[in-house]
Amino acid sequence: MTQERKHIPLIPLRGLTVFPNMIIHFDVGRDKSLKAIEAAMVKDEYVLLVTQKNTMQENPNHEEIYDIGTIVKIKQIVKQKPPIIKVLVEGIKRARVLEVANGQYLEAYIEEIEEKEAEDTPETEALMRSVGELFERYAGLNTKLSMEMVYSILGASSPLEIMDLIVANIPLEVTRKQEILECLEPAQRMYKVLEVLESEVEILELQKEIQGKVKDNIDQLQKEYYLREQLKVIQEELGEKDGVKADVEQYRAKMEELELSEEVKDKLEKEIGRLLKVPSSSPESGMIRSYIESLLALPWSHVTEENIELDHAETVLERDHYGLEEVKERILDFLSVRKFTEAIGAPILCLVGPPGVGKTSIARSIAEATGRNYVRISLGGVRDEAEIRGHRRTYVGAMPGRFANALSEAGSSNPLMLLDEVDKMMSDFRGDPAAALLEVLDSAQNHSFRDHYLEVPLDLSKVLFVATANTLSTIPRPLLDRMEIIEVNSYTPIEKIEIADRYLVPKEMKKHGLNKKSFKISKDAINYVIEHYTREAGVRNLERQIGTLCRKATREMLRENKKSVTINTKKVQNYLGAERVTYKEKNAKPQVGVVRGLAWTAVGGDTLSIEVNVMDGKGIFELTGNMGNVMKESAKAAMSYIRSKAPALGLSKDFYKQIDIHIHIPEGAVPKDGPSAGITMATAIISALTNKKVRNDIAMTGEITIRGRVLAIGGLKEKILAAKRAGIFEVIVPKENEKNIQEISSDVLDDVTVIYAETMDDVLKHVFAER
Repeated sequence: MTQERKHIPLIPLRGLTVFPNMIIHFDVGRDKSLKAIEAAMVKDEYVLLVTQKNTMQENPNHEEIYDIGTIVKIKQIVKQKPPIIKVLVEGIKRARVLEVANGQYLEAYIEEIEEKEAEDTPETEALMRSVGELFERYAGLNTKLSMEMVYSILGASSPLEIMDLIVANIPLEVTRKQEILECLEPAQRMYKVLEVLESEVEILELQKEIQGKVKDNIDQLQKEYYLREQLKVIQEELGEKDGVKADVEQYRAKMEELELSEEVKDKLEKEIGRLLKVPSSSPESGMIRSYIESLLALPWSHVTEENIELDHAETVLERDHYGLEEVKERILDFLSVRKFTEAIGAPILCLVGPPGVGKTSIARSIAEATGRNYVRISLGGVRDEAEIRGHRRTYVGAMPGRFANALSEAGSSNPLMLLDEVDKMMSDFRGDPAAALLEVLDSAQNHSFRDHYLEVPLDLSKVLFVATANTLSTIPRPLLDRMEIIEVNSYTPIEKIEIADRYLVPKEMKKHGLNKKSFKISKDAINYVIEHYTREAGVRNLERQIGTLCRKATREMLRENKKSVTINTKKVQNYLGAERVTYKEKNAKPQVGVVRGLAWTAVGGDTLSIEVNVMDGKGIFELTGNMGNVMKESAKAAMSYIRSKAPALGLSKDFYKQIDIHIHIPEGAVPKDGPSAGITMATAIISALTNKKVRNDIAMTGEITIRGRVLAIGGLKEKILAAKRAGIFEVIVPKENEKNIQEISSDVLDDVTVIYAETMDDVLKHVFAER
């Protein structure tokens, strides 16, 4: 219930809430608050304390203070440093602020709140017991609150007085305390206090648990430190060295074994000195150890003896690889020069060819033939320059670059390093690894290559570098200039049969626990697998299919209790299922506007059927079939040639204005590009315009210019093989490629008639069925 309206001096409090029956002192420094104290002392020594909502507000008004505060009696005033005074007050009762007068000091018109006592019920008794138990637990966890004070509070005259005193002695947020101050219903206030106590007890217990864990960790560290110091003293008394000193002695012994330059020795001594000064438990100690061990792991002075015997090298190459005669010749030439003069700098060999043709195994054979240790560095997908040069030691987790690690792995300073997939390096915001590789491969610089992590020069001039790539188009030109290119071409079907018979079948038989008695496969069956289940330049997929045949044969022997299985064409079909690869056969008969071209792909050669339709129209020139820009330009060049030769071809000069020409290459889902289809498209357009049928037993390849010249192209071996697979044995190639034809083995050219063309006139002499 409330009483009549009164007015009383008001002091707004910042960050403080005062409860009835609470004795507290606080500082007063604001001018209006000081005058309110003076007014209260003159009158009856009573003042109203109300918490302000915003602590930053210097002169709060009625809206900026809470509605309920506490009437207090001033017990004592102590002057501090002017103008501040310390005031000791005792809380009397709650009061509601009705109005605030803002004069020389704040004066509030209030209603005093007479609180009703809590009813004596079982619920009240239960609440009081719960509050008492929790408050005792709280005091046990909070060392700042003595048990004497707890018993004094719990011994207060009424439950509401106990609630106020408990909240007054718990450090809570002002808003939470104000909420309880404004709660006038006894039972509701008890529940709120009980909720506060439960929360505070839970927080203090968790805090105690955390402090206990921290203390245990600290005690363990102190114990370890004490035992470690004791161990040092014991070891010194026994004349032994501690762990760090023992490691340092090992490092110095290793330094004596290696023939190190003065720069490397000075660097190691400096780092060893740092290691002795840094506590062994420090993370920096581990980083210094890693650096020292990385330097000492490098083969500074160890060189394997290079023993080049050409007969041995030739034997190794012939043993490991079938065919590849030109590649073997180039490698033997290189080894001959190495043996003839040791002064010559080792060139960087780059083996370029499609996947699965044996580039990596060739590098292994070179290492064996030269007596060098072999180590492989995979560069595919490398984007970060630090992979080459190493990370600087300022970074967390820094480590040497791949070349420093490769030297450590090889165990000698003159290994053969295989730079695998050099064409698949990439660059982004972390730098360009291909540019960093220039220093490694440059014989004028790599004798003092500096790794950012090691910070000392490394001699890479003795290393024999061999790179592999699938294509040269993605290798930067400066990097390509430092390499000697050796092309590893795709295998012919005959070569694949021999490779499978000599290497792949025995390898897979051994892997699957078979022998020559239990597993037999004919060359016809191998040829059937090559033609109908693989489509590749190399033999990687062929090896997988042979492995599948071995597994199927093993399963059949176990299931049917057989002792051997012989693989023939029928067995291949049963084991491997339906044929997966089909090659386009030659057209059944000559057609108008349909010409067979020859194309090169990453998995070998293929034939390309080009179709042309001529329709009445307005001169539209349409190109479809997923052509690339270069191929589209070839079609436009062919059209320009035809327009310039219109009278000679029997066409009117403006023939193209009344018709639409549509060039299409089937299999539109497959991207196609390159200039080598130029003469094929020109022939197809001329055939469609003149209504002449093109022979179905001839294929062609060559780039065309707008003046009708036929320019050289690449991939002739693969293209001729593709023509033979399609049943075409007469091919037209550029005259400039005659030298390349002479380098192709006779088994590829068997039964094939090669026609050389310098101009489109030479092509047109052979292509029409009416000739």
